[in-house]
Amino acid sequence: MEKKSPRVTHVSWGRMEVEGLPAGKDFKLFPGGGREWDWNEHGTRHDPGIRPGEVRELLDAGCEVVVLSRGMELRLKTMPETLRALEDAGVEVHVEETTEAVRVYNELAASRAVGGLFHSTC
Repeated sequence: MEKKSPRVTHVSWGRMEVEGLPAGKDFKLFPGGGREWDWNEHGTRHDPGIRPGEVRELLDAGCEVVVLSRGMELRLKTMPETLRALEDAGVEVHVEETTEAVRVYNELAASRAVGGLFHSTC
C-alpha cells in the first residue's frame, strides 16, 4: 500500500498541527509520517539556511516533490547545496513562505509522494 504524506491541519506563529502527530513548532514531514524538526541535528540556522543533511531523510522516504518553508517572515534561507542535492535526485522543489508552503504541501499530499520542512516562526 502506498504511504500517504500527513496533512497539516493548522499553522500559526510558533504552532503547527499535523495528522497523527503531536502539535509542535517545526516539522519534517514525508510519506508515511513525520516528526518534529530539530535544527540542531544537521546544524541548520536561519543563515546560511536549510542544510543538505536535512533533506536526506525526505529523499530516503521516497519523496518525489519537496516543499521547503522560509518561515513566516521569510528569514529561513536554503543553502544552494541543498537545492542541488534535491535537483540531482530528480526531485521537484517548492520554496515558499510557511503558510503558502503548507497550502502547496497539502495540495500535493492529495496525490503525490511529498515531503516538507516547515518552520512556523520567523
